Amino acid sequence: MTHPYLNPSLDVESRVADLLGRMTLAEKIGQMTQAEKNSITPQAARGWAVGSVLSGGGGNPSPNNPKTWRAMVQAYLDAALETRLAIPLIYGVDAVHGHNNVVGATIFPHNIGLGAARDPALVERIGRATAVEVAATNVRWTFAPAVSVPQDIRWGRTYEGYGENTELVAQLGAALVRGLHGEELAQDTAVLATAKHFLADGGTKFGTSRPVDPQAMPQFGNVAPDAPDTPEHLETAIAQGVWQLDQGVADISEAELRAVHLPPYLAAMEAGALSIMVSFSSWGGLKMHAQKYLLTEVLKGELGFRGFLISDWGAIDQLDRDYIACIAQSINAGLDMIMVPYHYENFITTLTRAAENGDVSLARIDDAVRRILQVKFALGLFDRPHTDPALLGEVGSAAHRALAREAVRKSAVLLKNEGGVLPLSRSAPRLLVAGRGADDLGYQCGGWTIEWMGQPGQITNGTTILEGIRAAVAGAGQVIHAPDGDFAAGVTAGVGIVVLAEEPYAEGMGDRFDLTIPEEDVALVERVKERCQKVVVILLSGRPLIVTEPLANWDAFVAAWWPGTEGNGLSDLLFGDYPFTGKLSYTWPRSMAQIPRSALREGESLFPYGYGL
Repeated sequence: MTHPYLNPSLDVESRVADLLGRMTLAEKIGQMTQAEKNSITPQAARGWAVGSVLSGGGGNPSPNNPKTWRAMVQAYLDAALETRLAIPLIYGVDAVHGHNNVVGATIFPHNIGLGAARDPALVERIGRATAVEVAATNVRWTFAPAVSVPQDIRWGRTYEGYGENTELVAQLGAALVRGLHGEELAQDTAVLATAKHFLADGGTKFGTSRPVDPQAMPQFGNVAPDAPDTPEHLETAIAQGVWQLDQGVADISEAELRAVHLPPYLAAMEAGALSIMVSFSSWGGLKMHAQKYLLTEVLKGELGFRGFLISDWGAIDQLDRDYIACIAQSINAGLDMIMVPYHYENFITTLTRAAENGDVSLARIDDAVRRILQVKFALGLFDRPHTDPALLGEVGSAAHRALAREAVRKSAVLLKNEGGVLPLSRSAPRLLVAGRGADDLGYQCGGWTIEWMGQPGQITNGTTILEGIRAAVAGAGQVIHAPDGDFAAGVTAGVGIVVLAEEPYAEGMGDRFDLTIPEEDVALVERVKERCQKVVVILLSGRPLIVTEPLANWDAFVAAWWPGTEGNGLSDLLFGDYPFTGKLSYTWPRSMAQIPRSALREGESLFPYGYGL
C-alpha cells in the first residue's frame, strides 16, 4: 500500500501532514540540514538523511561541464531516494547571473547592469533562460535574486544589487522570481528562487564588519583571483579595505529599515518567492540570524511568509562561542534550514541534543520541517525527482546567448560622447584596441563566475569585446590590439578603444577604502590617445569608480559593468546597430567624499541616478 504522502492526487497540506507524522526526530533534523558537496558524499547524505546539498562558489565537478554537473547532482538525488521515507533532496547553487558555476553556460550581465537596463520583461526572460540551464543539471534551487538596496558603493556586493533605488530593486527582483519559477513551480524547468539577504545587507556602515581572516575560509579559494594565499597578498587585500562593509551593522532606524530595505522582499513574496536567505549583517544590536522579531514576528507573522528561511554560509557560527547556543538562537529566531556547510555531523548531533534538552522545541522543529516539505512538494520533487536530460541541449544555447547579447546592449550606459565619436564607422581604415578587459572573458564576467570571486582568463565559452569588434568590421578596417597600449612604432588611428577592468571580486573581498581609478589605467588611456585623434573608454566594473579628472581627456565613456559572456553586445552599440538606452541605477560620485550615498548632496554628483546619453 502506498503512503498518502506519495499520492500525487492529494493536496500538498495533506501530503505534508501525513509525511511529517511518519518522521523520526533524526529525519526531521536531517531535513533542516544543508551541507556543501565538498564535505559530504552521496552515501553520507543518505546515511544522515540530509534535506539539501549545495555547491558553494567554485563547488564544481571535474571536469566542469553541464554533463558532469548533472551526474554529480543526480548522485545526491538518487541517494536521498534510498532513505527510509524516500524524501527527495533539493540541491542549491548560486546561479546569480546565469548558471555561472558551469563552464559553457550562458553568463548574463550582473544585476547592476540589469538595473541600468530597467526592463522587467528582460529580467523575467533572463530568469526563465537561467532556470532552464540550471534545471538541465538537475538543480532546482538558486540563491537568487539578491534584492539588496546598496547605499555605499564601496561594498563588494554592489554589483549584486539592481540599484540604489528601492522601487527599482523591488520591480526587477520580482521579475527574476517570476522568470525562475515560470508558469508552474512543479514543472521540471522551474527553479526555486531565493530572495536575499534579509534584511538591510545593503545598509551597513563602513568599518562595522567583524574582522574576517581570509586564511580561515578555504571554501572561498584564493583571496585574490590570480594569486596564491601568501601573507603578502593578505596584507595587500587588507590594505585595500576588505571586510569593512560586508557582514557589518545596519545602523539605521526601523522606519528606514522598513521603507528602504523591506519592500523588495514583499515584492518577491508577491511574485511567489518561497525561500529567503538571512543576512550575515546586524541591526538593533543583534545578528540577523538571531532576530526573532524580524524573522518570525515581522516576516512570518505580520507579512505572512509561507516559505522557509535558509541561513547564509556558516553564519550561525557567529552568534555565540557555544555552538549549541548558536543553533538554539538561530532556529528559535525562525531559521528553518541551516547552511552548515561543513561539519554537518556536529550540527545534526548538536541540534538533536538541543531538542532533547528543550533548548529548541519540537513544535519549532515541526514548523521548520513542514515549511521545507511544503516547498519540496510544490516543486514536484516527490513526483518527479529528476529533470529531463534533454534540457542539457539548452545550456549555452544560441537563443540564450542572443538574449544575453540583448541584455548587454540594454545595460551599457553611455556617459560621455564628445563630438559624436560614437557610433564608430565600419569604414575607418584602422582601430586601435587596448586594455586588459578587451580580450578577457574573466574580466568581462566579474565575480561569481566559475569560481567564487571569478578570475581573469578564458574561464568559459563566450565572445570577448575584441572579438565582437573584429566581427563587426570584418572585411573593412584593420583592428590592432595591444593590451598594454604599446603599439608598434608609427601605428596610429582615428579612434582608439580602451577597455579598463576592475579585478573580479566577491562579497567582503571586494570592499574597498578607495574607488579611484588606478593611475596605470589613466596612463594607459593617455598612451593610446597619443596615437589616436579620439579615444573611447569602456569600463568593466562592479560599481561606479572615481574617474572625474581623467574623464576630461576621454572623448567617449561607456559604463559596461560586468556584462557576461556576450561581449558582442557592446560592439552592437559601438557601431550604431542599436542605440544606447541604459540609464544609471546608481549615482556616479565625483569624489570619495561623496560616498556613501548619504554624503552626496543633490546636484553635485558626476552623473546623477538615471543618467544616460
